[in-house]
Amino acid sequence: MATPVFENRVKRLVKQGKKVSGAWSQIASPLSAEIMARAGFDFVMIDMEHGPSDVLSLIAQCQPLNGTNAVPFVRAPWNDFVAIKRILDAGAYGLLIPYVNTKAEAEAAVRACKYPPLGIRGIAGSPRAAGYGQNIMNYLTRANDEIFIMTAVETPEAAANLDEILTVEGLDGIFIGPMDLSTSLGHFANPNVPQVQQVIAGIEKKVFASGKALATISGSWQQASDLYKRGYQLVLLMADGSALGSIAAERVAQFKKEFPDG
Repeated sequence: MATPVFENRVKRLVKQGKKVSGAWSQIASPLSAEIMARAGFDFVMIDMEHGPSDVLSLIAQCQPLNGTNAVPFVRAPWNDFVAIKRILDAGAYGLLIPYVNTKAEAEAAVRACKYPPLGIRGIAGSPRAAGYGQNIMNYLTRANDEIFIMTAVETPEAAANLDEILTVEGLDGIFIGPMDLSTSLGHFANPNVPQVQQVIAGIEKKVFASGKALATISGSWQQASDLYKRGYQLVLLMADGSALGSIAAERVAQFKKEFPDG
């Protein structure tokens, strides 16, 4: 059996200036990850910051993406080189690293994702990413180029330091976390207020000028469409848990409205 060459389809598309679609896998379910992949999303973002996933459930969510066009991205629990190493060894193609506020923190995030001499990621041929020892050099020699690295702007400090963060070599994109950003600006979970929108507009302008990719979340297709048209290349269009919850609540409300007495 021929050993596959490690290639990140989403990174290729983004570098070509294309737009890509993503979905959150937040309930640690390989079944929902498979549903998202079969639906045709370009990437599935497995959430290890706010979701319950551990490394074993991460692997279980990556496995059903095999044979589809969807590639596994992961939101790391923290900017921690041990956690990042384990996530990459499990087979992640892309990393979203939260709460990165300075150039030094962004440089540390990139170093954690790359093998020496560009970084400090430990080398092993036995994990899943390298085919359990059956695809070692096809993975090891390409990983530094193929892994897609994003850091999150979630605080006024990160926004203020964005010019320096954008100079970090090896950083592929910036992710705007609107809920955290608005809350840290004093508007609890409300990114729609003018002050927050002004800060977001400033972030957009700087990222677009840098040539790096810009990513965020959307609450509706209309919002996502507007974001893409503004220049965002990666938008998370839905999340498994909240989408199921919304549909479930809608159906129950419809039932109770039509049959209030059962």
